Amino acid sequence: MATKKPTIVISGGDPSGIGPEVILKALKEPWIIKKADIIVIGTFEIFKKTAKILKFGLYPGRPFTFVDLKNVQVKNFRFGIPRASYGSAAVDYIMYAASIVQNRKRAALVTAPVNKESINKAGYKFPGQTELLARITKAKSVTMMLAGGNLRVSLVTRHVPLEKVAALLNKKKIIETAENTHFALKRIFKIARPKIAVAALNPHAGEGGFLGREEKRIIIPAVKYLKKKIKNIAGPFPPDTLFHRAQKGEFDAVLCMYHDQGLIPLKMTAFESGVNLTIGLPFVRTSPDHGTAFDIAGKGKADPSSMIEAIKLAAC
Repeated sequence: MATKKPTIVISGGDPSGIGPEVILKALKEPWIIKKADIIVIGTFEIFKKTAKILKFGLYPGRPFTFVDLKNVQVKNFRFGIPRASYGSAAVDYIMYAASIVQNRKRAALVTAPVNKESINKAGYKFPGQTELLARITKAKSVTMMLAGGNLRVSLVTRHVPLEKVAALLNKKKIIETAENTHFALKRIFKIARPKIAVAALNPHAGEGGFLGREEKRIIIPAVKYLKKKIKNIAGPFPPDTLFHRAQKGEFDAVLCMYHDQGLIPLKMTAFESGVNLTIGLPFVRTSPDHGTAFDIAGKGKADPSSMIEAIKLAAC
């Protein structure tokens, strides 16, 4: 008996960004339609306009389901600018897509990029899609993991100002991030015995407290606790050498203390193909590891590689 294909629901992202373009380009891949039932949530006229720019049909591969929320005024529409109405539309897409995924078995969510300025102008005071989805699903603990090339990084703190990172770090957050990461490595990436490295916050892992005390006060106690549950976890390691070791295959994932600590090395090695994975939701959620790229939106120049990889991971 044939196994029913999974359902992949794709939210359209900011309509003024490259979301519609990378979605349509990704769906030109014949294997995607063969591997999963695809539902796209967006504004039909924006996708139609995008298809015209790309000079191919709206359904470039084989047919998929399109849910038209009709929530963008097409008459005055422009690519590449932040607007409150576009931010509101992007949030509508996410919420509608999440409602479908929550009510279906074997369903996963792929989210196209949103613009934080636009969604905040629309009155939504959350720092990113990860936090919105955690709120929608009432998830107790979520982790943002980025995967690309030979690197996987998980973030203990996410979209916060750098000056607040040290104050926001605590043992509980590190433990939750490590446990979520271990779960994803085993269940999603199918790694039987995951090896996890924990990055230090300060240069040279604090030099025994001389360059910062967060390692001694927070990170080392968290790692000691985690070793009782996760066999192959170690650290904290100085980040300036850790990512080289991880890229060479010594570790399956790195726990990072803040956003750019993990994303800079990952984007250096997998800028076009990186994928954002949210762990801790009641369903799989992936996203391209790039933004709305307003500077090239509406010009047909966007690279769909990251969207393709996001769909591929969601369909696993």
